[in-house]
Amino acid sequence: MKKVLVVQLMMVSLFFLGLYGNAYPEEIAKEDCFFLSGLHYTTRGMAYWYDKNNGGLETLTGIPYSKLDCGTCHISSCDKCHKTEKDKKLSYTIKAAQNKEICLHCHKRAKTIKKIDTEANQLDVHFAKNMQCTDCHTARELHGDGTEYTSMRQLGAMEAKCENCHESVSSSVSHKIHSNKLDCNSCHVRHVVSCSNCHFDTLVKEGKRVSINLSGWVFLMNYNGKVTSANMQTFVVKGNKTFLMFAPQNSHSIMKEGRKCGDCHATEIVNQVLKGRLSLTWLDNKELKQIKGVIPVVDGITYDCVYQDYQNGKWIPIDNPTVPVLHYAGFGTPLSQEQLKKLAMPMGKK
Repeated sequence: MKKVLVVQLMMVSLFFLGLYGNAYPEEIAKEDCFFLSGLHYTTRGMAYWYDKNNGGLETLTGIPYSKLDCGTCHISSCDKCHKTEKDKKLSYTIKAAQNKEICLHCHKRAKTIKKIDTEANQLDVHFAKNMQCTDCHTARELHGDGTEYTSMRQLGAMEAKCENCHESVSSSVSHKIHSNKLDCNSCHVRHVVSCSNCHFDTLVKEGKRVSINLSGWVFLMNYNGKVTSANMQTFVVKGNKTFLMFAPQNSHSIMKEGRKCGDCHATEIVNQVLKGRLSLTWLDNKELKQIKGVIPVVDGITYDCVYQDYQNGKWIPIDNPTVPVLHYAGFGTPLSQEQLKKLAMPMGKK
């Protein structure tokens, strides 16, 4: 009995000395560190659109977001962006986080766009001036503000916008006509990079993300009361189940000069959408092809895509894909029929 009591007293003493077990809380509470509520930490943006309660991809997969490894890219500590080393000693610095290569390490789509534009000698106007991501994106965006936003597209989550620097614009005809109706990026985003055929089974079984990158197009949706640039993404689940998603996206491929009227109005793409069907991708001699240009996202339209299975490192066209589940994410909504009719009207010059 005495031996047991002595052992217990030793364990209690070691506990308070921090030598046995953990004498300190294992986790920092969110109320003690507001970064833990920020999107860079919570991954809520992806979890929100994936959630079955929001009509997301989970409706097909049946696997909760918490069981996936999608959160591995997101930031778990300050080290990810702020760590530096000098004279074999570690420290934190703001300068490290201001290097856009730090951001592009995780933001793969922006990195892909930058690579495409660099090779085509058509750099984003901000990258061409060697601007860094933090020139537009604030510390509040990166670190959070104590509010657990469900998406970067939720109002209040982001502060970066064109008007912060471009307080006034030229009094061109386009600006007068589109004032308060179109976001700047609907005309000034050159293109977006889309992930086609994101193969969910490979992600689950092998932890690998495989998809086909497509570019040379930009989609149009409604967001926060204006028409804005958008993107698409397709998924293949359990062999032949398919999923098609549209969401607002401000691609970092910005042109100084906006599009011409004829790039959006009365185009062949708009005419096909008016007829109720548009082929986004197709196969030509077993090679994947895509349409290019400005593409309105309108509810009730059939957007045809090639869906492929991924087997032994090869893409195999699916003979009998299911009708894709259609999802509008990121607080974006499709254009109305009235907006489509306006796009069908010839205006200006090509």
